[in-house]
Amino acid sequence: MSMRKLRVRIKWKVYVGAGLLALMVFWWFSLPNPLFSDPCSTVIESQNGALLGAHIADDGQWRFPEIGYVPEKYKTAVLTFEDEHFYQHPGVNPFALGRAVIQDIRNRRIVSGGSTITMQLIRLSRKGKPRNLWQKLVEMALAVRAEVRYSKDEILRLYVSHAPFGGNVVGLDAAAWRYYGRSPDQLSWSEATTLAVLPNAPSLMYPGRQNKLLLAKRNRLLDRLQQQGKIDSMTCRLAKLEELPQKIYAIPRIAPQLLNRVLKEHPGERIKTTVERNLQQHVNDVVRQHLVALKANGIFNAAALVLNVEKGEVLAYVGNDPDRGNGEHGEDVDVVTAPRSSGSILKPFLYAAMQDDGLILPNTLIPDIPTNIGGFSPQNFDLKFEGAVPASMALSKSLNIPAVRMLRDFSVDRFYGLMKRLHFSTLNHPANHYGLSLILGGGEVDLWDLAGAYSSLGRILIHYETMDGKALKNDFREPSYQGKSYSKQEAKDIPISAGAAWLTFKALLKVHRPSEEAGWESFASSRKVAWKTGTSFGFRDGWAVGLDRNYLVAVWCGNADGEGRPGLTGTTAAAPIMFDIFHLLPAGKWFTQPVDEMVRVPLCRESGYRMGPYCTDADTTWIMPKGLHTKACPFHRLVHLDPTGKWQVTSQCVPVDKMIHKSWFVLPPVMEWYYKRRNPLYKPLPPFRPDCAETPASKVMEMIYPRENNQVFVPIQLDGSPGKVILEAAHSNPDAVIYWHLDDKYLGETTGKHQMPVSPSVGKHVITLIDDQGNELQKTIVVVAGKKLG
Repeated sequence: MSMRKLRVRIKWKVYVGAGLLALMVFWWFSLPNPLFSDPCSTVIESQNGALLGAHIADDGQWRFPEIGYVPEKYKTAVLTFEDEHFYQHPGVNPFALGRAVIQDIRNRRIVSGGSTITMQLIRLSRKGKPRNLWQKLVEMALAVRAEVRYSKDEILRLYVSHAPFGGNVVGLDAAAWRYYGRSPDQLSWSEATTLAVLPNAPSLMYPGRQNKLLLAKRNRLLDRLQQQGKIDSMTCRLAKLEELPQKIYAIPRIAPQLLNRVLKEHPGERIKTTVERNLQQHVNDVVRQHLVALKANGIFNAAALVLNVEKGEVLAYVGNDPDRGNGEHGEDVDVVTAPRSSGSILKPFLYAAMQDDGLILPNTLIPDIPTNIGGFSPQNFDLKFEGAVPASMALSKSLNIPAVRMLRDFSVDRFYGLMKRLHFSTLNHPANHYGLSLILGGGEVDLWDLAGAYSSLGRILIHYETMDGKALKNDFREPSYQGKSYSKQEAKDIPISAGAAWLTFKALLKVHRPSEEAGWESFASSRKVAWKTGTSFGFRDGWAVGLDRNYLVAVWCGNADGEGRPGLTGTTAAAPIMFDIFHLLPAGKWFTQPVDEMVRVPLCRESGYRMGPYCTDADTTWIMPKGLHTKACPFHRLVHLDPTGKWQVTSQCVPVDKMIHKSWFVLPPVMEWYYKRRNPLYKPLPPFRPDCAETPASKVMEMIYPRENNQVFVPIQLDGSPGKVILEAAHSNPDAVIYWHLDDKYLGETTGKHQMPVSPSVGKHVITLIDDQGNELQKTIVVVAGKKLG
């Protein structure tokens, strides 16, 4: 062979080799990845894999994300019908192709395509391609390539997930739910074989109609399964007796608001949540039943969360009316994530933080008196004053004035920072925007963040017990509806300690409730539940949060549009739902006290402060270590009495050796004036003996108007309504504060020029003035209607 011919032959071999290589490279990269780009339905499942709900895909198809596994019954049926040698061939079955060619020639038309499941998968992924010989060859080449990329089980899952099942139903998962109302692994043999033959001719599916062709195909498949020994004759006969699908089933929507949330956060995905399906259904029923009664009062919306305290996982998520209604009252709004006025639901966090800082002790007396701070005058729910109240009782009774005074001492900026560390995400303005009203509902929170913050306090107590006093870095976090694992790294600094959390929960176990929460006895049970309610201004929001060692239940009630309703309070609306949900949950043990980070000390029984030199009775109490640095009791003092013990005296009238020296619990004058009305055992200081020096109130304060007589004329306005009269007083101390009362009803306070406008009714009234030193002046007046103005 000449060199020239040799070179030509080598050149052709190179060309052929390069062409084959190029062809192989093209073949290798010819298969799209991923194989399908169709939009999928958004699907949520319970922690056990049960369907909670699904949303139709963006293209209007019920196409669930790829199925996790193919149930054995359906797998047997579809392989028997479509591709018996699926696990033996490399994507193309030459024998099936040969048989198909012979059948097509005999019938002079295409009656069998000889396609394997892998080839059908490729055809499904190449939408709209004509069915001809060239396309068949392309499918064969891509099918072999698919066998290289995917395992056999992966190919089968892809096929089953994207096969058409008639109408707008794609994939076995969606078909099982739409045609039979159950999951694929619960299908009977009749149902499995019906769905196995359907992708071959999806147009045969007409639910509710007798389709003889579909019925015949199903029965032939059942006969083949019996002949091959895959089912027995009894199973075959019973399966043939079952009807074809009679209707289209609605996809379950057991947690519709959670589904809508997942649709926004994980569109087109199948999300396995931490929700317990049975509990979710029971909580739905509880909310549904209570809304029947609430709607009679014009309250149309409610939301509830149930959390596993230790894991922070959502066990039940009801974002609104489970029945959704017609949307007229905002039933489609997910209130779990909607910012709403907090009412008093944040008070426990302030109490806990002040315990940690040693600013208060559990029973430190907090003033509950008329208060005006920079023009802000908070009022208790019952519009009354207790004078002084232990801090723990102020929390359990949800008193507003003590809370505001506590926040002033703690500082708004620090409390705002604490809220951020507790992951309250809806406080979007700076601290000075909210001011002291932050503790009374001046800020907005949502049920999601609230449940996370309360459960975080429980979590640090659990980990304190189970992890030898350690707190973990992620103990304070928002809830999660998906199972997650968190770092076991120890936290160096946490917002609230385990000891302060325990003291807070102890206070929230107390049964004392103000009139805002009247009727709480009907919710009491033998199990320990630390709980707190809140009501926003204008009766727009009712909150209730409760927890034990295992579970947290958080509830909101109100109207999505913010309309207030009389009687819409935390207790009357939200707490009944909360306790009914707790009745669904097994009772568990209570939190273990973290004694290693607390100290036990004697405290003054009457004041709640550390024992002072004149305190007589002590209670041994657990407190936080920084509480050791609080001041001693400021209210016990040594008083000097005459020998009868009935009069206070001074050395000007009684020799010192004749005096009785006695410890006495004495509150500041304004606190005392209100405190003694609520506490009949309180003993005011005895008066000074007449012959001892004392300045009477009449020498300190004096009425300017009315002065000479007791009659007060109230003018009548042009419209016939009574006008106002200006009462006026004088005080010897220009810096004094005078607190005004009319018939025991607090009117307000004045400084400097002491004038108070009032609109009293006609008749007799008692005016009471008390200054900041406790001096009291009373005057009885008679109100007379005056002449009309103008």
